[in-house]
Amino acid sequence: MADMTVKGAALKAASEGRFDELPIHNPSIECASRERIRAIQLARLIDQVEWTYERVSWYRERMDAAGVSPADIKTLDDVRKLPFTDKQALRGTFPYGMFAVPLDEVVELHASSGTTGKPIVVGYNKEDMDLWADCIMRLHYGLQRLGCMMIPAGSGNTERQIQMIQDYGSTVLVSTPSYALHVCEVGEKMGIDWEKSTLRVGLFGGEPCTPALKAEIERRMHIVCTDNYGLTEVMGPGVSGECLAERDMQHIAEDHFIWEVVDPETGEPVPDGEVGELVLTPLGKHAIPVLRYRTHDLTRVVTERCACGRTTARMQKVRSRCDDMLIIRGTNVFPSQVEDVLSGIEGVTPHYRIVVDNETGLDRMVVYVELRPEAFSDSFEKMDAFRRHIEEKLKSVLLVASTVKLVEPGGIERSTGKTKHVQDMRKM
Repeated sequence: MADMTVKGAALKAASEGRFDELPIHNPSIECASRERIRAIQLARLIDQVEWTYERVSWYRERMDAAGVSPADIKTLDDVRKLPFTDKQALRGTFPYGMFAVPLDEVVELHASSGTTGKPIVVGYNKEDMDLWADCIMRLHYGLQRLGCMMIPAGSGNTERQIQMIQDYGSTVLVSTPSYALHVCEVGEKMGIDWEKSTLRVGLFGGEPCTPALKAEIERRMHIVCTDNYGLTEVMGPGVSGECLAERDMQHIAEDHFIWEVVDPETGEPVPDGEVGELVLTPLGKHAIPVLRYRTHDLTRVVTERCACGRTTARMQKVRSRCDDMLIIRGTNVFPSQVEDVLSGIEGVTPHYRIVVDNETGLDRMVVYVELRPEAFSDSFEKMDAFRRHIEEKLKSVLLVASTVKLVEPGGIERSTGKTKHVQDMRKM
């Protein structure tokens, strides 16, 4: 639960186009000149590389092999001299090979589930936690560091969580967007009138949130939803946060992160403002000082001053990942393309599933589309025409044919964590 007076005023100002009235947590940084931001980044990058080189043998060995020393980092462009890092590096040094501080200085430890290999272990010392709190404060206008009362609940037992919202008068829901919609649906079945609920704001992360999904949650729960971006390997939530002046973009905490946008194939920078893979270097992260982490997330970054007054760079919300791409009969297909098509078709929900197989010898893609109650008809001809309409819409965008199967409301399984939209059953 939290006092959302400031947040509410911000949302009202944004809805009326009064962006100059939006509250900014740290104007001296968030509204600084580009020259000052870059100077801060360079000073912190130099310190970060020295810290990492001296304390983490994995980086020291690779820098030595490339003939690079901390003294070679003299400009921000010199970050390209440093080695890339990815999940394989973190898994290969499991559990503590990347740690730069003794374990007795680590105050918090996070680990991935390890479903695709060894888990990734990330540690934080006190300074790291302070840095993380600063990122969260400027993106969410507060939370616990600014006096908000937090009620950690995890996922699952949704009915109990809805009861907690009612009992405690919670005003903010922090979750993945897919779980927020699940909370909404369960509440509706329980007879909850969300318009009368104390909830006012949804803070989402952990997975991409399509505009259609966000709009649906806002409409049905009567709340305003904002996204944030982050990943455990470089910090966690708080790398960037949604701008209320331009809601498809997120301001990057540039004093804490250096960003690059590179070609996923070559690793070379793409032209300014073009889409590529986001690479992040945390600045001031001590326990595990990661350099040039390849996120596999596709986005573009712009540095023009924002209407809200901030001068920090903005990244477009991540909708696709390099490793999410499916190749169907030689054509590249992203799940986000399917989402975009379905969001423009009246009568379908945001829930869908893509199943790919090659049982017949050729790649075959089946898209399961969940319908809203009002879209059902007793006429087979009407339903078949609707199905073929969706297939045609998908083919016009994906440039490859797929089979659409219509599913009744609630027929696609809900997730309490990150939603998995794709099941690739192809045999090699």
